[in-house]
Amino acid sequence: MKGEIILRKKQQKKLVYGIIGLGRFGFAVAETLAANDCDLIVVDKDEDKINKASAFTDNAHIINSISKESLQQAGIHECDVVIIGIAEQIDVCILTTLYVKRFGVKRIIAKAMSEEQGDILEMMGAEVIYPERDMAIRLANKLLAPNLLEYIELSNNINIMEIEITERLAGQSILSLNVRKNYKLNIVAIKHNNDVIINFQPDFQFTVGDTITVIGHKEDISKFEAIL
Repeated sequence: MKGEIILRKKQQKKLVYGIIGLGRFGFAVAETLAANDCDLIVVDKDEDKINKASAFTDNAHIINSISKESLQQAGIHECDVVIIGIAEQIDVCILTTLYVKRFGVKRIIAKAMSEEQGDILEMMGAEVIYPERDMAIRLANKLLAPNLLEYIELSNNINIMEIEITERLAGQSILSLNVRKNYKLNIVAIKHNNDVIINFQPDFQFTVGDTITVIGHKEDISKFEAIL
């Protein structure tokens, strides 16, 4: 089976993804990747979760105890990207990250429950995510800004936000609004009539219900959102 995965990877030049831990986070990531026809290896100690994952991947493996050998037997060492979703068990999470790092996996993404855990994982070379914290921040920002549809924090200073156009801005063009000059923001996409536009002209006029995706400093985005 592992040989088949490597062969498909070489022929189609597709990345092979590994998911370690099928909690709500890991299972959702695995299911989404599988739905997009990605080559996928998943491992977990729970037989029921592995049986459910078998519905969308042939490479679902039960690992009762994580070790270098058990991960290799599952094929994790052949992956291009590995997502580690076992943050609740801090010692196991760190040890698993170490094994995957030693395999030479190009990209490791690890879920963390605390900043201290995240700092350790980052020092080991993993990209760290905080799903619960990030979801809470997104929810809070949506509550504070009713016209905000989506929120992504790229860093402590730079954010991407999707904002709904209201009647106050309807009829204005990109040129007249000039968010780059007036608010120090850049528009990266416009959603109009369910179409996403990334190559737009300065004379494009906004209508109620349009959404724009902007990138910039959080305080500048807040100033722009306030005029809506």
